Amino acid sequence: MTHIVAIGGSDAGISAALRARELDPTVEVTVVVADAYPNYSICGIPYFFSGDVKPWQSLAHRTHAELEATGMRLRLDTLATGIDVAGQRLSIRDQHGREEQLSYDELIVGTGALPAHAGITGLDTLGPDDGLHVIHSMGDTFALQRQLEEQNPGSAIIIGAGYVGLEMAEAFTARGMHVLVLQRGPEVLSTLDPELSGLVRTELEDHDVLVHTGTTVHTVEKTAEGLIVRGTRNGQPVTHTAQLVLAVVGVRPNTTLLEQAGATLGPGRAVVVDEQMRTGLPHVFAAGDGVITHHRLLGLTYLPLGTTAHKQGRVAGENALGGTARFAGSVGTQVVKVFDLVASRTGLREDEAIAAGYRPATTQIAADDHKRYYPGAQPISIRITGDAQSGLLLGAQLVGRLGTETAKRVDTYATALFAGLTVEQISDLDLSYTPPLGSPWDAVHVATQAWSRTHTPAGVLA
Repeated sequence: MTHIVAIGGSDAGISAALRARELDPTVEVTVVVADAYPNYSICGIPYFFSGDVKPWQSLAHRTHAELEATGMRLRLDTLATGIDVAGQRLSIRDQHGREEQLSYDELIVGTGALPAHAGITGLDTLGPDDGLHVIHSMGDTFALQRQLEEQNPGSAIIIGAGYVGLEMAEAFTARGMHVLVLQRGPEVLSTLDPELSGLVRTELEDHDVLVHTGTTVHTVEKTAEGLIVRGTRNGQPVTHTAQLVLAVVGVRPNTTLLEQAGATLGPGRAVVVDEQMRTGLPHVFAAGDGVITHHRLLGLTYLPLGTTAHKQGRVAGENALGGTARFAGSVGTQVVKVFDLVASRTGLREDEAIAAGYRPATTQIAADDHKRYYPGAQPISIRITGDAQSGLLLGAQLVGRLGTETAKRVDTYATALFAGLTVEQISDLDLSYTPPLGSPWDAVHVATQAWSRTHTPAGVLA
């Protein structure tokens, strides 16, 4: 009987195991999980802290029993410590320190990523007991929850204004805390152009979140009064104090296991895999936040996303059975809710497109989410980036109020990117219409038509 071993209890590892069992109910599948919480939604953690999701067990995509009911075997609280590629054995160590070797026919590595420190002194020495937190696992969640419940801190500093940082700013605010967000770049949410991320900053400030951009954090120190964050803002020294500090400054691929086994590293020091998720090591596949991303516009890059990890894991699980599935590639589609605003993007921003060798042009418009005569119409701000030479869509960014279907509209642009449509062709899409929900020319169309009026090459119209 074929024995597949998957390492990792999050998106990639569980997706691989589920796909293998789905395709062949006779295959033996063992999943090695470093903690006791397989298949939990790390993306949902901010909504547990805001009180929108209760209890914490609700964050499980599937319960332990439901996973084992599919036929997979879970080895919880077990750390994978080494891969014997030639012998096809995985060394593991359980929570009691007992070591063991698992033989496998095919191995799928989904060890994910680890929190980055971004060169900030103190992030590698301080921890939850000191009031310094990261949000990367259920263990991190419980540690933060303990401080919130036992100390009831009134203030928090969040280092980093990406997706998780902003979601946690909302969660802490919902708990009545005073929140300061420190961002190194010129604006929050650096995945958007400043013209749109500025709208997100305004939303934060309208909800009493203090935002300091242009701030580089150098150190975090613990004192009797609390935690002190030191850095520079626009070149000038700054010091801030709070009872709790949350560092969300990015991630780095967790590649130690595969690197020691001889795997090749690529962009971002992530493990190189082909479109079938093969590592180049015999009988070893890898997927998720620890591997490179095949991007449909950029080629090979590192872009860790939960949606990508699910897809890559599914491909790896199928191919571990001898299949020929291929990961179709990412276009970097992302969305975040910040209080009552939704911000999304797909594809490339103009600066990214230039770096990739395109000749981009960008327009920005605001279009109502539905017919204005029907009550409640709200504008969506949309930036379209297309190639000025070929007319191809390269990317789209959207910011709109909650309820404007901003997320679903960015999905339309993501689909167009997958199909390789020109901006002009998107204006021909047959999209749904009824006055309470849209317009005969949807906001998606209005934005692409605005781009075409200015930038469509003459050859495209010929």
